[in-house]
Amino acid sequence: MSRSAKRLTACAAVLVLLAGLGWWMAHVPAVQDALLRRMVERTLGATRNDLLADDALRVVLCGTGNPLPDPNRANACTAVFAGGNMYLVDAGPGAGKNLALWHLPVSKLAAVMLTHYHSDHIGELGEINLQTWAQGRPTPLRVYGPPGVEVVVGGFAQAYALDRDYREAHHGVALMPPANWTMEPHVVKIDTAPGAGPCAGGSATVLEENGLKVTAFTVNHAPVAPAYGYRFDYKGRSVVISGDTTKCANLVAQARGVDVLIHEAQSASMVKIIEAAAIGRGNARIAKIMSDILRYHTTPEDAAAEANEADVRLLVLSHIGPPTPNAFVRMAFMRGVGAVRPRGVVLGYDGMLLTLPAGSDAIDTSSVN
Repeated sequence: MSRSAKRLTACAAVLVLLAGLGWWMAHVPAVQDALLRRMVERTLGATRNDLLADDALRVVLCGTGNPLPDPNRANACTAVFAGGNMYLVDAGPGAGKNLALWHLPVSKLAAVMLTHYHSDHIGELGEINLQTWAQGRPTPLRVYGPPGVEVVVGGFAQAYALDRDYREAHHGVALMPPANWTMEPHVVKIDTAPGAGPCAGGSATVLEENGLKVTAFTVNHAPVAPAYGYRFDYKGRSVVISGDTTKCANLVAQARGVDVLIHEAQSASMVKIIEAAAIGRGNARIAKIMSDILRYHTTPEDAAAEANEADVRLLVLSHIGPPTPNAFVRMAFMRGVGAVRPRGVVLGYDGMLLTLPAGSDAIDTSSVN
């Protein structure tokens, strides 16, 4: 028998073996049950309670995308762990699924801070409230944001009210306490000088608890106004989350000397390519939207310049747009950043974990998933 014939015979034998194994797995209940048990064990997993340890300020990027669909990025969401609690900045669509898949300790969600009320920042608020309640959150959920937060919270509460009633009736109020389902809106007001503009300055303390201080500050996302960023300080470590904004002096002031700046980034050159393609295809609607969004976001190069001006130790780019589905597009997205900031900058991704140990200047980057 020739060598090629032997290879064919061996391949055929393997295929027959695999077919037999597949039939056996499909028709033997004990095998099916064993596989299902393994799948359930992986799905349930172990809750990442280690993230709640009080020895560090920790951040997980739970949504690094923007409204343009990206299979690898949920919409805007950043989870911060400090003082034994979990906090979210924004709650964009897809973020709740990430929180569940990564087994984050969602029952310890203490508050949500909303930067503004575009749908890609609030779309999952109702679902996150319901799921953290179902997972045993022991208190109502505080939701902080600019004026208008009471409208957003009220709308989600109304939309989810029937679902709440169904679950209470099905599982019982002992397991699903009605009071803990409640969301409490907290309006964060920032006083600024009349006509000064959002980037001229302005901040307010959101909360102080368990050694954590959260500060809100104004940024420029006009015509959205007001729009906020947030700063977290815990045990001598600090993180600023920009929210959606153009290049902004107030953001630079609030981020001065922080360990990590998580900054939105939109590639103007890539958006212009989409705009040109839309024009070429006669799609005036998409072309107009692409032209408009150029005016109220920050380019990666400008975010790098802000990080330099603020003397930030690590810049993490998030709210990435347009989508970056492969390494070549990611290189195009980061084009020009190295010339502005040769080091201390990374492109964020869903599941990135930043650990800032107390009493240290270390910034450890890893993946939570």
